[in-house]
Amino acid sequence: MIIGVPKEIKISENRVGLTEAGVRQLVLEGHKVFVQKDAGLGSMITNEDYINAGAEILNTAKEIYDSADMIVKVKEPLPDEYDLMKENQILYTYLHLAAEPQLTKVLCDKKVKAVAYETIEDEKGGLPLLTPMSEVAGRMATQVGAFYLQRDKGGKGILLGGVTGVRRGRVTIIGGGVVGVNAAQMAIGLGAEVRILDVNHSRLEYLDHIFGSRINTVYSNAQNIEESVLESDLVIGAVLIAGAKAPRLVTKNMIENMSDGSVVVDVAVDQGGCIETCKPTSHVNPTFEVGGVIHYCVPNMPGVVARTSTYALTNVTFKYASIIAKMGLEDATNAFPLLEKGVNVYGGQVTYEPVARDLGMEFTPYSKMI
Repeated sequence: MIIGVPKEIKISENRVGLTEAGVRQLVLEGHKVFVQKDAGLGSMITNEDYINAGAEILNTAKEIYDSADMIVKVKEPLPDEYDLMKENQILYTYLHLAAEPQLTKVLCDKKVKAVAYETIEDEKGGLPLLTPMSEVAGRMATQVGAFYLQRDKGGKGILLGGVTGVRRGRVTIIGGGVVGVNAAQMAIGLGAEVRILDVNHSRLEYLDHIFGSRINTVYSNAQNIEESVLESDLVIGAVLIAGAKAPRLVTKNMIENMSDGSVVVDVAVDQGGCIETCKPTSHVNPTFEVGGVIHYCVPNMPGVVARTSTYALTNVTFKYASIIAKMGLEDATNAFPLLEKGVNVYGGQVTYEPVARDLGMEFTPYSKMI
């Protein structure tokens, strides 16, 4: 199979879909790999690194898309890339289609075989290809929140860890999954008061077990969310429903009643956000204010720690890239049924039910199309 790796064009997106080690392995397995010129520079992988691994460097994204049977990316295609995709081309990347109606329609119209990292499940129902980026984003959320709490950044001027005789910063994390756990680890490490809310009682028990008295666990309902948000210096939205829009749990009224200079970081923004006042921003202009509260809502947070993120991501995505390249998508999903959950669009139809439901589109099971 011919695999193409284009350069990412999202603002400040420095990750790349394959490392030089991934290229080397695919070439050893008998495939041809084309990499767009300078695609890896943001992750400190040079064109020479790719050439030495056996790749051929092409100058433009159009050349990559024209040549490849499968495109391996990091982020969803942007409008400038829509016309480059072609029928029956396999697109293997993060898609987050529940928040992307236009892209979903393009993928359907072009009959692209779209496989989303974020909806591939493991035997336990986990999301192994989302996990490493959730780890990065969770850790960054606390780091970013602490930064914007500085007075010179518009924040309250609070140090999360406090000092002797002065109260510590209060951090509320909504969602106790991978993002929430990693945000909590960072917040605890900084010495903050940490509260985690979740609707899954078993998950709260687990968090109590691993963190003990270093956090407070609270059952997530409207009243507890409101009370927690209003008492917080930093609120981190860490809610995930696989492949679907995030529920809006923090209302505009709650935000407007927070004290001035508070900070919210909505990691769920790429799924629509769990904070009502959230809207996507970028690393160039990452924040805005609503009611005196600083909002940080960058969808591709890990893109600015690209060296770490690229290697962490490709450690888990390469397995299925190799399988698809070897077998083709249809035989790969037959041999590895868990991969089927990743197929979001196929043959012009939406084949992942949460996406179809959230976008009001017709759902056609992938199993009925092959």
